[in-house]
Formats: sequence, C-alpha cells, structure tokens
Amino acid sequence: MEREKKRERGLSLINVLADRKLIGRLSVNDFKTKFAGSYLGIFWAFVQPIVTILVYWFVFEKGFKPDTGVSASGEEAPFVLYLIAGMVPWFFFNDALSGGTRALLDYSYLVKKVVFQIEDLPIVKVASAVFVHLFFVAFTVFLFAIYGYFPDGFTLQILYYSACLFLFVTGLTYLTSALVVFFRDLNQVIGIALQVGVWVTPIMWNIDTMNIGPMFKRILKLNPLYYIVQGYRDSLIQKTAIWDRPFLTAYFWAVTALCLWFGNYVFRKLRTHFADVL
Repeated sequence: MEREKKRERGLSLINVLADRKLIGRLSVNDFKTKFAGSYLGIFWAFVQPIVTILVYWFVFEKGFKPDTGVSASGEEAPFVLYLIAGMVPWFFFNDALSGGTRALLDYSYLVKKVVFQIEDLPIVKVASAVFVHLFFVAFTVFLFAIYGYFPDGFTLQILYYSACLFLFVTGLTYLTSALVVFFRDLNQVIGIALQVGVWVTPIMWNIDTMNIGPMFKRILKLNPLYYIVQGYRDSLIQKTAIWDRPFLTAYFWAVTALCLWFGNYVFRKLRTHFADVL
C-alpha cells in the first residue's frame, strides 16, 4: 500500500522505469496488433510513409523546386535527402502522438484493473512507434550513403535527437491521453493540428530561405519540432554539432521539461476518474 501511494505522488516517467520489461512486451504486441488480420501484416507500417515521401518528392522536386539546405562541403543537398531527413522524425511524432492520445481508450480494459499501472499505457504507444522509426533511421542513413553522405561522428547525433523527440512526445501524450477520456473530440483536433504542423514546422522547405519577415521566422523556430527536424538535417547534411545551437537546445529542453511536468500533473489529477468514464 505504501508503495502504491508513492507511485501516486511520484513522477510517472520515473515510475514506469520499474515496469520497462512489461512496457517492452506490450509495445511489441501493440505494434503487431495494429495490422492483425491484414495479409501483408506489419508491411503496411512502412508502405504509407514511403509512398508519402515519394509523393512529396515528386511534387516538390519536379514541381515547386524549393530551396534546400547546404551540405558541409558548401553544395546544395539533393531535395530527396533534405525531405527524408525532416519526414522521418515527423512520422515518428505523428504516430506516437496519435497512438499515445488513444492509449487509455484502446486499453480501457486495463484501465479498469486496479492492479495495473495505467501510467505505463501512453509510453507503450510511444514505444510501439519506435520500431518503425528505427527502420526509417537505418534506411535514411543507407540512402544518404548512396548519395555520398557517409556516416560519421555527426550521424550519431540522430540518437540524441531521437531521444529528445521521445521525451517531448511522451510529455504530450500524458496530457492528451488524459484529456481525451473526457473530451473525445480531441482526437479530431490533434488530427487537424498534425495536418497543419507538417507544413508549419516546416519540413518541405528551408525556413531560412522563405519569403517571410525575420520576426515570423523566429516565431516558427520556436516550434520544438523545428529543433528536432533541424537536428536531423544538421547531423546528416550540414554536419553541425549539437552545441553549435545553444539557444535552441536550451529552449527545447525547457519546453520538454514543462511538457513532462504538466502532462504528468494532469494525468495524476485525472487518473482516479478514468475507470468511471471509460
């Protein structure tokens, strides 16, 4: 009983570390059940992102021809590389936030079990999205190597930026998964926000060459996802170290810490009502 009280008072993100093996098993099972009953199974987890990248590449590369980033050698990077370096972290964020928001709804039968630690469920959904993300990170590194951008020390920074993204989206999902239990329309709100977010981040073009005022550019860069997307491009294209962007790094971690704290606070305040509503 005393241990349960401590869990109630403690930070959910710390508490779930004790359940990491259970979370691992549940996340693997969650990943498999997404495509249960289909002939191609988990193959579909990779088809849609690849088709999306191909469509965007064709439309922008052959149509709009936007400006891209400049590599460490001073040459303009191929648009397909610039695009995929931004799309890969976005796909993970999209899947993790969408799935994490529905965590308590999808596992409502576990929420009603007194002995189950329901703070594990949002992380199960986020961890489930990691499997596809790891595949696309490996695919991205391979694609860059084909174009002559071979892995180096900067490439390892992707691990750091992936961890940043994991923690940021975890904080958000603790908040959204708790609120959606009482406000089911939040699913649709998040869907619309994600549709807008892919363009606002921005992923399809270089924010520094956009024909907008410098003040608006600074506002767009306050989006925490800009730090992640730019970090992937820094690691793979520009070859820029993490410590070369001290303001963005400090700002991102401040926002992430706030999301983790506030998400956990709301989750713990509302958790006693979950079973009644579900």
